[in-house]
Amino acid sequence: MRHMSRRSFFASAIVVGLLPTTTLFAADKPDTINIDWATYNPVSILLKNKGWLEKEFEKDNIKIRWVQTLGSNKALEFLNAGSIDFGSTAGSAALVAKINGNPIKSIYVYSRPEWTALVTRKDTSIASIADLKGKRVAVTRGTDPHIFLVRALLSAGLSEKDIQPVLLQHPDGKTALIRGDVDAWAGLDPMMAQAEVEDGARLFYRNAAANTWGILNVREEFARQHPDLVKRVLAVYEEARKYSLGHYDELKAGFIAVSKLPGEVVDKQLKERTELTHSKIGAPQRESILAAGLALQQAGVVAAGVDVKKTVDDLIDDQYVTAKTN
Repeated sequence: MRHMSRRSFFASAIVVGLLPTTTLFAADKPDTINIDWATYNPVSILLKNKGWLEKEFEKDNIKIRWVQTLGSNKALEFLNAGSIDFGSTAGSAALVAKINGNPIKSIYVYSRPEWTALVTRKDTSIASIADLKGKRVAVTRGTDPHIFLVRALLSAGLSEKDIQPVLLQHPDGKTALIRGDVDAWAGLDPMMAQAEVEDGARLFYRNAAANTWGILNVREEFARQHPDLVKRVLAVYEEARKYSLGHYDELKAGFIAVSKLPGEVVDKQLKERTELTHSKIGAPQRESILAAGLALQQAGVVAAGVDVKKTVDDLIDDQYVTAKTN
């Protein structure tokens, strides 16, 4: 008989009914775990630099592949395509993606940020949300800044129909604002902090409570097939988050290395607008994400027939983290 690999044997056994299908899934582990890093998720940068995930899975012969994401929309796009297994987003962006059929679970809190605000140049007359009527506003759809903008407009009795949205990725939105191509921008750190420090840009509308949490998501299929690996990834993430709390200089240095931003800009994001003392998704995160979803439904962005609360319940899966908030 010709040599048959273990995997081929199990596959053949399933075909002829000798073994239940769960045997193959239990036996097989992925060759690679694909995970994102992002400048809006500083813990991911430190984790990547430390190589702790690589060390954790070395004994399993599982490689770690890091993929940079430039915004929640890109992380969600990559998750939906299966090109990453874990992706960093805002909680509200994950909810909208789930409503639209993206098969993900939100499993971990990596930060409590105030990473978005409405921004204009120092020389404009814009001072309030109402001043945006008829103006060109740069925004990245499918992200927390976009959702923040929609909610801000709603609070002033306006909608996206009352402005001229200019759809750009976050870095391009910042460039367009400073260049004068748009009147305002739904900003995102660290580009927003850079615009403040280097260009005198003004954050004319802030609302920390309307910034939803920094959430790590996993593909449902990956979590279903490899729940043990999900727990191990998050255990190492916890190690990096806790380490970040006690080693700010190292966190900052790693951030500067990848962003090429000056220390003053990085301090504004990491010291003033980023809190890293949470991990498990609990009631505050649920309430924040639900409030964002209901506001979007009121604004007509989410269809009236969607059960937002049920979708939040379907989205969040807190079983993989047992650590308490530090």
